[in-house]
Amino acid sequence: MEIHVRGYEAGDPRIKAPAGFGIDRAVDLPVEMDVLVVGTGPAAVVVVAQLSRFPSINARVIERRPGRLEVGQADGIQARSVETFQAFGFATEIVDEAYRNVEMCFWKPDPLDPTRIVRASRAPDDATGMSEFPHIYVNQSRVLDYFLRDAQRAPGQIVPDYGIEFVDCAIDPNSDYPVTARIRYVAGPRAGEERVVRAKYLVGGDGARSKVRASLGHRLHGEASMHAWGVMDILVNTDFPDIQVKCSIQSHDKGNILLIPREGGYLVRVYVDLGEVPESDDGKVRATPIEDIIATANRIIHPYTLDVRAVTWWSVYEVAHRITDGFDDVPAEQAGLRTPHAFIMGDACHTHSAKAGQGMNVSMQDGFNLAWKLAAVIEGRAPRSLLSTYAAERKVVAQDLINFDKKWSQMMAAPMDPKDDRGQLEHFYLSTLEFPAGFMTLYTPSMITLGTEHQALAVGFLVGKRFKSAEVIRRSDNRWHHLGHFHEADGRWRVYVFADEALPALSGTPCSDFAQWWSSDPNSPQVSYTPIGGDQNAVFDIKVIYQQDYTQIELANVPKAFKPVKVPFGLIDINQVFAAGHGRDIFRDRQISPAGAIVVVRPDQYVAAVLPLDAREALAAFFDGHMLTPPPQPDASRASSQRADVMSIAERTAL
Repeated sequence: MEIHVRGYEAGDPRIKAPAGFGIDRAVDLPVEMDVLVVGTGPAAVVVVAQLSRFPSINARVIERRPGRLEVGQADGIQARSVETFQAFGFATEIVDEAYRNVEMCFWKPDPLDPTRIVRASRAPDDATGMSEFPHIYVNQSRVLDYFLRDAQRAPGQIVPDYGIEFVDCAIDPNSDYPVTARIRYVAGPRAGEERVVRAKYLVGGDGARSKVRASLGHRLHGEASMHAWGVMDILVNTDFPDIQVKCSIQSHDKGNILLIPREGGYLVRVYVDLGEVPESDDGKVRATPIEDIIATANRIIHPYTLDVRAVTWWSVYEVAHRITDGFDDVPAEQAGLRTPHAFIMGDACHTHSAKAGQGMNVSMQDGFNLAWKLAAVIEGRAPRSLLSTYAAERKVVAQDLINFDKKWSQMMAAPMDPKDDRGQLEHFYLSTLEFPAGFMTLYTPSMITLGTEHQALAVGFLVGKRFKSAEVIRRSDNRWHHLGHFHEADGRWRVYVFADEALPALSGTPCSDFAQWWSSDPNSPQVSYTPIGGDQNAVFDIKVIYQQDYTQIELANVPKAFKPVKVPFGLIDINQVFAAGHGRDIFRDRQISPAGAIVVVRPDQYVAAVLPLDAREALAAFFDGHMLTPPPQPDASRASSQRADVMSIAERTAL
């Protein structure tokens, strides 16, 4: 966390001073705005938290509920999501309050007495080190709280407008404010009142019954499995030995259970197999009483018993796998001919079972994917065509999710043969673990993701996949840090320069030549797209990582490209220089060539390119393909003059 760079800051550094639309934020919903977000579900709150970091953007979020969500239905948080929490600054806090999953136990019928279940095996949650972050369980409402707190603490200070529902909309792509939305107050003194507001962009995160999706003319397509499950959060006394461990419990002929401990040490979520549902059921299974669900759970878990002392939440649902036919407002026949102005995310786009812990996790990545693109376009840093990549990228992810969950749901519901010791469910769980953990997303080549021609230079940073962090020593303080943990949700591109074998003091080396080009050549992205008068790393967060032990690196010898200057005092940032040391080696662990490499990472933490150090034209062409020359900054002259004044003070002091 950077603080004191603009001068001494008193108080909590996580709470930023209001700026732009965050200053004296209007209480009432304005008639016109840049972005209207509908809903405060997982995808929507990521968008809100991201946009609030750009106070020049007038964004508002409406929610039909009269206040915050108190009891959420989702609770499984995969490691990829915790990596995202780190970008928003609250990973440590939420991990501390959550249940941390370390293994999964598989129970099946006793071969000697199939009426009884026995523990058949255990599987570690992450045996291969997919992420430095854990798989956790915590209530969905707490996740929303953290994101909304982040939004309120950011300069834009966005807070939800509760008690307002979205009714419908019309879109005119040729208008300055293309989206005309009808909204209705459903709580408070204005309940029943309808209004019309206009926005440049509409974002629908309003769930499986999305009115935004309906207004765009899209539908969910797919099928139900005709299999029902009861789910309950319970406080329980039991002799079942693994009540505080994640378990798959397969009985011989009584059904199956997925048991998930919750945060706090007492609460447990239990998914109970209620069996096949006839086509003529017409939803009657949803009326199954909680007493029947508890009784079924006790039959499955025999010879153990569940003495349920309290039920804090429960529901019955039929597994359905559906995906929408469109993720934005552009009709299929006009794709590529015009850019979108409305988007849908999360459950508005894809529905599936809850047992793989994917709904909230995939939804948050929908929001992260879209939000930085919206900010870049609205602020004039990127062309509107960038927004078309949202639907192109996330629809593939959603379809992969549906395909995975169909298989997982079928296996969870299948009867268990006590003589079958192959452990098919366990094998599937272990062989596909990377997918539910959130690490199988692979974005294909596009305007913001290059191909893999140079992948051999950095095998461990796969182009199109999320940046897998590793530890390095920061030379300024000689401390170990995870490189990826500096990647904040600030909309900046990351350019990681893994230097060649030469020391930084040497000139005429690939790394030093690249640094000279980056900081001074007119064709360099830094020179082309960084606003005049601001921080030199305002758009590109560039870091250098040397192969040598940190004791061989002297900051004075490091090129100035890796020591950006900050306004208003002209401070030189020496915190962007890293190295190996004491046996931990990112070059070895991520299979980076001794010849060095450039690894470009998108604002949403996905690797966009791997290039050699001399690929300057290719790097420039990549950014030229999706960035715009920044508009004049209103305070650029003032910032430049402040920096000049400070330098003149330093010069006078030296004299």
